[in-house]
Amino acid sequence: MESTPTSILRRIGHQRKNASEPEPVPARESALPSQQAWLILYALMIPSTIMPLSSSMSRVALPVLRDTFAMSADVVAWTSSAFTLPYMILMPVYGRLSDGVGRRRLILAGIAIFSVGSAMTFFATNLTWFMIGRAAQGFGIAGIMPLGMAFIATIFREGERGKALGTWGSIGPLTAAIGPFIGGFLIAAWGWRAAFGPALLLGIVGLFAVNQWVPAGLSNVRPRFWRTFDWPGVLLLAGALTMGLFYLSSRPITGVEPLQDWRLLAALFICFGAFLVWERRRPDPFVSLGLFRYRNFSFASLCAAMRMFVMGGSSFLVPLYLVDIHNISPTVLGLILTINPAGMTVMVRFGGLAADRWGSRWPVFAGLSGQALSVFLFSLLPASAPISLALALLALHGLSVGTMLAALHQAAMSETDEDQMGTAAGVYSMIRFVGVAIGTALAGVLLRGALLSGLPVIEAYQQVFLATAVAGLFGIATSLGLRSRKPAGN
Repeated sequence: MESTPTSILRRIGHQRKNASEPEPVPARESALPSQQAWLILYALMIPSTIMPLSSSMSRVALPVLRDTFAMSADVVAWTSSAFTLPYMILMPVYGRLSDGVGRRRLILAGIAIFSVGSAMTFFATNLTWFMIGRAAQGFGIAGIMPLGMAFIATIFREGERGKALGTWGSIGPLTAAIGPFIGGFLIAAWGWRAAFGPALLLGIVGLFAVNQWVPAGLSNVRPRFWRTFDWPGVLLLAGALTMGLFYLSSRPITGVEPLQDWRLLAALFICFGAFLVWERRRPDPFVSLGLFRYRNFSFASLCAAMRMFVMGGSSFLVPLYLVDIHNISPTVLGLILTINPAGMTVMVRFGGLAADRWGSRWPVFAGLSGQALSVFLFSLLPASAPISLALALLALHGLSVGTMLAALHQAAMSETDEDQMGTAAGVYSMIRFVGVAIGTALAGVLLRGALLSGLPVIEAYQQVFLATAVAGLFGIATSLGLRSRKPAGN
């Protein structure tokens, strides 16, 4: 009798390796017919547009928000960090829950929560409610990336996985390219609120698409999983990440200057130490520390964190830089900010195909090198430099990020057991966004400090761009540790 896709997936999900040390996982056969797998992928691409649309349009709104609420640079950074903090904390929660609760229902619940947060942000009458709405957005949308990645890694065989991840990954940069273009016109006409309305509408469309075209039963469901879930581990890790971000940008939180509130630093070490001790003793931990025994998972996660550190810092700086140095309008700013994601869109599919053919190491190395170079060259631009040079550097940055995007995803998942896909995708995604949270917060802190020190505005921006680029060197060095593996039989 022919097995159904659901029964095949459940049987695969119960197969575990019995080895004391991690070994590369052999090529996995597709658990679904190719046509059905691609239909699911296309359906998942719709909610995958929500986060890049919201983020890209909010970046166009940054200068207007800064002026409306009279915020300093470090507080401006918190308009992004309020979203990123719950987003990165809950990524592994969604991923881990998906291994026992079901991915489809978590995606639907997450989109619904995000939609509520979008409504709160859109109708906010003060900065406090705006920040709460941004946090709710991050809380809801955190699961889309790891759950989508786990779905795709499960339903596609290894020879197609890079192409599938590249196709799925291309929708984010494409949406991020369209978002600023639309956002610039909307913000110029109706103010900063217009940057957050389209995401609410897209959330409703995403709910319909997943409910209609992603079938139930494609992941394991364990009835008692909620009760046995490692909630103390979640709280300890959330505490560590929160205290770490608060320490980096403490002035808006505790009133103490950044990197000087030792209470927050002590709380960070206590929470993180307790988390490690607790997770090692748990039979079924929230974060399986054994994942880091996989070489490619560990190195890909570090590379991705550094990529996002540089990307977070530069994405925060560039809109403010263009407005402060070149005095451009929201409409023009929106047009300019399409260049970076457009470059990513052009290259992301090629990067996935390159990873399938040659392995992940060299696409990642080339991408990180180009990214760091583009930000370094920003630090050399004088105020008199023509804006066309900034546009060229944004294009270089986007092309570089697109080259390594799918390659990093594939490397992170290449050695992971089938029944740990959700957990691995969640942890990997969280580590990536730890990078963007730190990069954004630190750029805000450094920019405020440089401006308060009396430096001319252009020199303050140059100094922060340089610091961001130097951090990218660590990612370049780390990429050489990736194991370049080709699919079996190639």
